[in-house]
Amino acid sequence: MNVENVTIVLVLLTAANSAPVIAKCVLGQAAAWPVDFGLVFVDGQPLFGRSKTFRGLVVAVAFAAGAAPMMGLAWRVGAATAAASMTGDLFSSFVKRRLRLAPSSMAPILDQLPEALFGTLAAACVLPLRPAEIAVCVAAFIVGQMVVSRAAYALGLRNEPY
Repeated sequence: MNVENVTIVLVLLTAANSAPVIAKCVLGQAAAWPVDFGLVFVDGQPLFGRSKTFRGLVVAVAFAAGAAPMMGLAWRVGAATAAASMTGDLFSSFVKRRLRLAPSSMAPILDQLPEALFGTLAAACVLPLRPAEIAVCVAAFIVGQMVVSRAAYALGLRNEPY
């Protein structure tokens, strides 16, 4: 098990996924334009929902791109990891809307798995990660996100504990 590479992936995923929450705390609704432009899918539900914003995508990629050089990686690795993770987040949001779950509603595993898996697979294009290490990254991120989300809620940084 290459603990260093697993740690690097977890740092990049955490940077990407905490950046939108931090940006919302700092900026409120400023520049929070919805990624789906308010479009409605054929099922009558929003494509992604109002909580998925361009600001969130941009800051996620920027935070992870900034974190990557601190760990000896090219900024592009952080940016690609974050972009893939945010794609996973959009995918889970799309699925949640199809299931008619409200934006920001809790859907354990569905909320974390795609963003963890997509981001980890993107990082694995550069970092030599074996299947077991990919599984550890994904599992650790899922558990970590659940714990950190509750802590952020307790600190008033999130509106929901998930």
